[in-house]
Order: sequence, then structure tokens, then C-alpha cells
Amino acid sequence: MIRFITGTDTGVGKTVVSGELARRALADGLSVRYVKPVQTGLAPGEAGGDADFVGAAAGIEAIELERFAEPLAPAVAAELAGRSIDLADLARRVIECTKNVDLLLVEGAGGLLVPLTNDATMADFAKAIGSELVVVVRPGLGTLNHTALTLEAAAARGLDVAVVVVSGYPSDPGTTERTNLERLRALGPPVEIVGFLAGASTPG
Repeated sequence: MIRFITGTDTGVGKTVVSGELARRALADGLSVRYVKPVQTGLAPGEAGGDADFVGAAAGIEAIELERFAEPLAPAVAAELAGRSIDLADLARRVIECTKNVDLLLVEGAGGLLVPLTNDATMADFAKAIGSELVVVVRPGLGTLNHTALTLEAAAARGLDVAVVVVSGYPSDPGTTERTNLERLRALGPPVEIVGFLAGASTPG
């Protein structure tokens, strides 16, 4: 099984959620691997990538396939580096990572319509690898609109949303968080919660 972790925005908590989903799957007795197809914002050899975080947090094999130094959308970062991303080849490499594991978690960059290449988005990539979606959302103001737009974009492209994960849900939620959670649950897909994790501040 492949699950593609996307979000309503950058910095919404996809990496933290990836680590938590990996831990939950391991607790259920599944074998798990994580892949970050494209890491941006880090120079070659620089520590601190999303794969480093998930690998350490969950104790699983975590793989990074491509890296670009500029902290930009993959298509833009690749262009500035004088390189290009081949969607078909990248998809093939990701699918190869499903060997010998029950669950492959694949973390995208930013949201579903972030450009991966000049002609393709993260949504196109998710479709190319035959994955279902995990949509990571914020608990606070604005999340209803951002989540609804993401779900519409997924539906329009024939992508199945397996679960919506509310990242950073507070232990003592206010009116905004409580009512947002009720409305998010009314949108259709199952909703799960990941709270704030100590020491888990990371891009994604």
C-alpha cells in the first residue's frame, strides 16, 4: 500500500504526521518505509531533511531521492539548479521502494497543486504512483476553506482521500479548534488528530 502525504499548505506538519503514521503502523504490526521524493531547501550533504526526521522519529528506513538547495517548489528549485525532474522516472523509483514492506509513506512538498515539473503537480505524481492521499491540515482559522479546496482538487483528479489528519491539535482546544474539527468531520473523509509532539518542530 502507498499513502501519499500532502497538505493544505507548506509547514502544515506533513513530516511530523508522517513520523506518527509510521509509528502507528509499526504498532499495528506492519512493516513501513518512508520516501521523500524531492527535498528542497537543503544543500547536498546538509543534515536536517525530512527523511532524517522521520527515520529518527519512527525508527524506520527513510529515503530521500532528489535534493535541491533553494527552499522553493520542486519545479522552481530544480530549474534554478539547472536540472529537471522526470516525473515518470521519479514515480518508478518510488514504486520500487514498496518492495518488502506493507506500507510506503511518500511525503510530497507543500500542497497538492505545487508544481513538481513544468507540466505536472504533486497531484499528478500521487496519481502516477497509484497512491491514496493523507491530507494534513491545521486546526485553526482558515482550515475549513483550505481543506475543502484540497478535497475538491483531489476529487477532480480522481484521487482517493483515505484520511484527513489535523496536525498540532491542542490539548486544550478553544472554540475555533472545536468547531473546526466538527466541520472537518462533516466534509466526508475520516478525520484523525495528531497533537503537538515535544521536540518535533520541523518543516513540512
